Amino acid sequence: MPGETLMNEELSGLTATSKQPELLVSAVLHLMSHYTVNSTNSATHEEAEQASTKLASVIERHLNVLANLPDLAPVLKATCQQLSGQWAGLVEKKSAQKTKLRKLGWLLAFTGKKSALME
Repeated sequence: MPGETLMNEELSGLTATSKQPELLVSAVLHLMSHYTVNSTNSATHEEAEQASTKLASVIERHLNVLANLPDLAPVLKATCQQLSGQWAGLVEKKSAQKTKLRKLGWLLAFTGKKSALME
């Protein structure tokens, strides 16, 4: 994802300036809206899955940084901790699914069969 490097640089810059957590909240809300839009607008299922996994990972990192800011209101800190865990679970699930599909593809290629899943 081309913007991922930029987002990671922004994330490290925002953690250094934790006196403005609203910037990080704004960024994560923006990323979440892109996650929803990208999951329905990608050209292929594979592209959609790859993009959504990367974006979910960036969202999780943003929420984790927010949850660890010292001056964040307790209710927002708790919400960010909970959401960070949920997004981490989603990333883990998507990664496991990708691994299973890769193994299935290898097995089917080894046996000389093709699957509609792999096309």
